[in-house]
Amino acid sequence: MEPVRTCVGCRTRAPRSALLRVVAQNDTLIPDESAVLPGRGAWVHPTPDCIQAALRRRAFGRALRVTTQLDTRTFEQHPPRNKG
Repeated sequence: MEPVRTCVGCRTRAPRSALLRVVAQNDTLIPDESAVLPGRGAWVHPTPDCIQAALRRRAFGRALRVTTQLDTRTFEQHPPRNKG
Protein backbone atom coordinates (compact mmCIF):
# COMPACT_ATOMS: atom_id res chain seq x y z
CA MET A 1 0.00 0.00 0.00
CA GLU A 2 1.36 3.40 -1.02
CA PRO A 3 1.79 6.11 1.65
CA VAL A 4 -0.94 8.76 1.79
CA ARG A 5 -0.34 12.47 2.44
CA THR A 6 -2.60 15.52 2.80
CA CYS A 7 -2.41 18.38 0.31
CA VAL A 8 -1.89 21.70 2.10
CA GLY A 9 -3.82 23.48 -0.67
CA CYS A 10 -7.12 21.60 -0.83
CA ARG A 11 -6.73 19.54 2.38
CA THR A 12 -7.64 16.25 0.65
CA ARG A 13 -5.70 13.04 1.13
CA ALA A 14 -3.89 11.57 -1.88
CA PRO A 15 -1.17 9.02 -2.63
CA ARG A 16 2.31 10.39 -2.13
CA SER A 17 3.11 9.89 -5.83
CA ALA A 18 0.31 12.31 -6.84
CA LEU A 19 1.69 15.16 -4.70
CA LEU A 20 4.69 17.48 -4.84
CA ARG A 21 6.88 17.76 -1.73
CA VAL A 22 7.98 21.26 -0.74
CA VAL A 23 10.67 22.16 1.80
CA ALA A 24 12.00 25.38 3.32
CA GLN A 25 15.72 26.06 3.05
CA ASN A 26 17.07 29.35 4.42
CA ASP A 27 13.51 30.74 4.54
CA THR A 28 13.02 29.97 0.83
CA LEU A 29 10.30 27.62 -0.38
CA ILE A 30 11.83 24.95 -2.64
CA PRO A 31 10.04 22.25 -4.66
CA ASP A 32 11.49 18.81 -3.90
CA GLU A 33 10.66 16.77 -7.02
CA SER A 34 12.52 13.67 -5.85
CA ALA A 35 11.34 13.96 -2.21
CA VAL A 36 14.86 13.50 -0.81
CA LEU A 37 15.85 16.93 0.52
CA PRO A 38 16.45 17.04 4.28
CA GLY A 39 14.04 18.63 6.68
CA ARG A 40 10.33 18.82 7.20
CA GLY A 41 8.23 18.69 4.05
CA ALA A 42 4.78 19.85 3.03
CA TRP A 43 2.79 18.17 0.28
CA VAL A 44 0.66 19.84 -2.38
CA HIS A 45 -1.07 18.76 -5.59
CA PRO A 46 1.05 20.08 -8.49
CA THR A 47 -1.90 22.03 -9.89
CA PRO A 48 -2.19 25.83 -10.07
CA ASP A 49 -5.41 25.77 -7.99
CA CYS A 50 -3.91 23.88 -5.04
CA ILE A 51 -0.64 25.79 -5.15
CA GLN A 52 -2.40 29.17 -5.20
CA ALA A 53 -4.76 28.11 -2.40
CA ALA A 54 -1.80 27.05 -0.24
CA LEU A 55 0.07 30.29 -0.93
CA ARG A 56 -3.02 32.43 -0.30
CA ARG A 57 -3.74 30.69 3.03
CA ARG A 58 -0.04 30.71 4.02
CA ALA A 59 -0.33 26.98 4.58
CA PHE A 60 3.31 26.23 3.79
CA GLY A 61 4.61 28.20 6.77
CA ARG A 62 2.30 26.35 9.15
CA ALA A 63 2.96 22.92 7.66
CA LEU A 64 6.72 23.45 7.68
CA ARG A 65 6.61 25.05 11.15
CA VAL A 66 8.49 28.13 9.99
CA THR A 67 8.00 31.25 12.11
CA THR A 68 9.55 33.71 9.65
CA GLN A 69 8.14 34.93 6.33
CA LEU A 70 8.92 32.46 3.53
CA ASP A 71 10.29 33.63 0.18
CA THR A 72 7.96 31.93 -2.32
CA ARG A 73 9.33 33.44 -5.56
CA THR A 74 11.41 30.37 -6.48
CA PHE A 75 8.49 28.08 -5.85
CA GLU A 76 5.99 30.26 -7.74
CA GLN A 77 8.26 30.32 -10.83
CA HIS A 78 8.55 26.52 -10.75
CA PRO A 79 6.21 25.07 -13.40
CA PRO A 80 3.81 22.43 -12.01
CA ARG A 81 4.73 18.93 -13.13
CA ASN A 82 2.22 16.65 -14.74
CA LYS A 83 2.10 13.28 -13.12
CA GLY A 84 0.00 10.67 -14.80
